[in-house]
Amino acid sequence: MVPSVAAAAAIGVSLAQGALAASFSVSGQEFKVRAGHLEGQGFAQYGGVDSGYTTTEGKEKTVHPVAISSFKNAEITNMCQSVKTTIPLIGKTFYLRLEAGPDANHKVEAKNLYIDVAQLDADATFKNIDIGVAVKDQTKGPAVKSGENALPGGFAQQATSADLTDVKQTAWATTAGTFKLSGLKMRLGTDADMECF
Repeated sequence: MVPSVAAAAAIGVSLAQGALAASFSVSGQEFKVRAGHLEGQGFAQYGGVDSGYTTTEGKEKTVHPVAISSFKNAEITNMCQSVKTTIPLIGKTFYLRLEAGPDANHKVEAKNLYIDVAQLDADATFKNIDIGVAVKDQTKGPAVKSGENALPGGFAQQATSADLTDVKQTAWATTAGTFKLSGLKMRLGTDADMECF
């Protein structure tokens, strides 16, 4: 993770100097994701930068260093996603919470999944892992998306599979080719207990 973050910082400098073009503008809010189990095939991780807003007002832009975790295919059990929003005009805080994949027979399924992670805690097992491969030469995970802010010769790691349990992460963005949410539940409220962790 440390080399990935260092690479992300270098990309941030290049982005600020105009050497790289930002193609994805993220909101001024991180969100939390918790999962009981994530089983992924075709894994890669490398440093990158998300360009986005500093606040929900959307007046100023900034860059957010991220570790981009990608999977060709992923199955997730007991997933929770939450975001906290304070509305300035009324000074009240709201929470949006999504839950899906309640059990082994009703999993969340994703193809070509990319998660722009700011923080991750989990127990992880990787199979056939390569640490230190160049971003543009990784072959086990999905291809680096066109326009994604990653240094082609920067540090990456890859594995044929990744198995993570008790996952808690904070992220700026998630994208996927397909994202099937079995047993989806969405709730909106003001209780802080609605956050996933």
